[in-house]
Amino acid sequence: MKPRPQRKSPRLQGYDYRQSGAYFVTICTHQRAQMFGAIQDGEMVFSQVGNIAMDCLIAVPDHYPSIDLDAFVVMPNHVHAVITIETRFPVGTGLALSAHMPDNAGVIPTAGVIPTVSLATVIGSYKSGVTRRIRTASGDVACAVWQGRYHDHIIRNERALDAIRDYISNNPARWDEDTFYAGS
Repeated sequence: MKPRPQRKSPRLQGYDYRQSGAYFVTICTHQRAQMFGAIQDGEMVFSQVGNIAMDCLIAVPDHYPSIDLDAFVVMPNHVHAVITIETRFPVGTGLALSAHMPDNAGVIPTAGVIPTVSLATVIGSYKSGVTRRIRTASGDVACAVWQGRYHDHIIRNERALDAIRDYISNNPARWDEDTFYAGS
């Protein structure tokens, strides 16, 4: 049997996805199935599965102290989120890093720092948590929920962050124009 060719990683080569910064992430459902709900009058109406996806997304910062959610939306067949990773220092040390921009990439954490996790770890944990809850709720232990990969974009400045926030907040209203919309 011929070995499968190794796919090229979509991640930026040499970039440390654990460093402080903001990341725009898009995660699509398996075969872009519209399982999370539907858009009605420019608003997302969640299915039971969509509520699970939203609940798990909102809970991400509860599981990772170095992670914050900025803007996010659950759409019928994908999720958009701005995830910020922030190196956090104990209260009272007088040390702080920006959660939004990777200007502090050269700062080396010291003892007492709350460790950061990689973006891939956060996304993998979110996807597996959603899948587990959907399979439990549906009774279908083989239910495919997600595509194997996700798209990320490193946000490099406030202007880009503002544009992405605008895109996310207006995504449901522009569903008919969305590249993930399969049409009727």
